[in-house]
Amino acid sequence: MKRKYIPLILLLPGALILAQGVTKTGTTAASFLNIDVGARGVAMGSAFVSAAEDVTGLYWNPSGIARMKQGEAVFSHTRWIADIAFNYAAIAVPVGKIGAVGASATFLTMDEMERTTVLLPEGTGETFTAGSYAFGLHYARNLTDRFSIGFGVKYVNEKIYHSMSQGLAFDVGTLFDTQFNGVKLGMSISNYGTKMRLTGQDMLLQTDIDPLRAGNNNTINANLQTDAYDLPLMFRVGLSVDLLKGLGNSNLLLCVDALHPNDDVEMLNVGAEYMFHKMICLRAGYKSLFAENSEEGLSLGGGFRYRIRGMAILFFDYAYHDFGILNSIQKFSLRLGF
Repeated sequence: MKRKYIPLILLLPGALILAQGVTKTGTTAASFLNIDVGARGVAMGSAFVSAAEDVTGLYWNPSGIARMKQGEAVFSHTRWIADIAFNYAAIAVPVGKIGAVGASATFLTMDEMERTTVLLPEGTGETFTAGSYAFGLHYARNLTDRFSIGFGVKYVNEKIYHSMSQGLAFDVGTLFDTQFNGVKLGMSISNYGTKMRLTGQDMLLQTDIDPLRAGNNNTINANLQTDAYDLPLMFRVGLSVDLLKGLGNSNLLLCVDALHPNDDVEMLNVGAEYMFHKMICLRAGYKSLFAENSEEGLSLGGGFRYRIRGMAILFFDYAYHDFGILNSIQKFSLRLGF
């Protein structure tokens, strides 16, 4: 073999590795902020940014609550992967010409875990908990009869044992009714905010700053510092169309969303909802089209609405979401219009 080809052969493995690209998955804090809420939107493959005209719009697109005709409250429960509980509660109320206001709360919790150490791998007898939380305030307004805009601010907190991190996140969204065959366009930017860094009692320790030197103090107080990570920024843009609008007692809503996250590749979500007489719904969708190494996929669901004493309206929604080798999740939502 000629010598001039040897350097090229040695560089080939490195070139192949670079050609594969570097994944951004797992490079953000507070990833729970990207867990989709509301069984209706999840059942439609999470293609919901242009269709979120109810209280769950506080998550998908805050401008959607400006289209509400009455106040709404929602509670959604999900038994997430690895027996983690994910709960979401929100309320939104129109306030006349001023617009609409809302508040939301997100909880990701898990059971107590036993603390282990290197010296005691079977457990120390002590337990600890971990959880993630977000609390938001939101405002939206119709600027015209066809264009709406909304904003939100959220306080984000994550805890594990005696350590925690916290930050602020901001959301903005728009909704535009094209009045062209019922086509609507939606856009939202979620979780733009501060970096998050773990701090707390677990970061404190005593150490020997120079273990090679004999006779010095080996119990110097020190404070570990972790890296600061960005929030999971998400940009969504989508469109929806009701193919049966104005035809009989049925509606067939088709939706498609394009997503650009800062911790993953671009992807598409598609979904559909069939509603009969504004009472019974069937939904289906597919999430994360063109995403790399994603276990998310098919979603199915349905729901019904029931009027209580001629005033309040009760909405019950269910969603099944396939997660590949991680099995599946089931999401339940109870929404009340008042």
